[in-house]
Amino acid sequence: MMRLGVIGGTAMTSLATDEIEVSRSDNIIAQTDYGPVPMLCVTSGTDELIFIERHHGDGITPPHRINHRANIQALYGAGVDAILAVCSVGTIPEDFPPGTVGYAVQYIDFTGVEMSFFQDDAQFTSMTEPFDSGMNKKLHQVLTKLQPGVELARTYWLAQGPHFETSAEINAIEKLGGEVVGMTMPRECKLAVELGIPYAAILVSSNWAAGREPGDSSKDLDHSEVSAKAESKLGPVIACIKAFTQ
Repeated sequence: MMRLGVIGGTAMTSLATDEIEVSRSDNIIAQTDYGPVPMLCVTSGTDELIFIERHHGDGITPPHRINHRANIQALYGAGVDAILAVCSVGTIPEDFPPGTVGYAVQYIDFTGVEMSFFQDDAQFTSMTEPFDSGMNKKLHQVLTKLQPGVELARTYWLAQGPHFETSAEINAIEKLGGEVVGMTMPRECKLAVELGIPYAAILVSSNWAAGREPGDSSKDLDHSEVSAKAESKLGPVIACIKAFTQ
């Protein structure tokens, strides 16, 4: 039996449960030290999926105010065997265009914002290889079949948000090794690793990063357009989820 925690957006939760054979579905509120967390608990065969919408709250919580500690502690309390995150990202390299789905192998976080469960006692957690290698191997197998010839393994750059990056920032990020940009995921990863939960992140390329739109380097980024592109690529995401539960 596999108990898999899945963190993503509203559209991902509804479509995934539509595409997965479900024998039981329960909406619950998990109480944590950091506040309540709505969770959808789904039974599929002998496996369980526990979905959390990353931006839950009144309306859509902005990325810099997401309660990551509550989300990860809720999944820890639910006894998940692993966490699979689904992340919409802006893309920098030409060989990872919008519409491509990959996975994270490293992250770069220069935001200077601490994210830890250990506030009083010094606890130092190794992050040399932050993402679970076994989970990434499975993601690679699934996504390679769906996207042959695509370089799937990418380095995620954490931007503070809620603003998108400037084109100058994107140029600097590329020089420092960032390939995709987003505003959330590494904070989840840090907390999961602290608690010993295997963690992997699916990267849905939803838009060109600032200044990288072919033929229009001055194009503004639009949140609604970015979200629509991310939601249109849920087929590979669902295939990945199924691979962990079948």
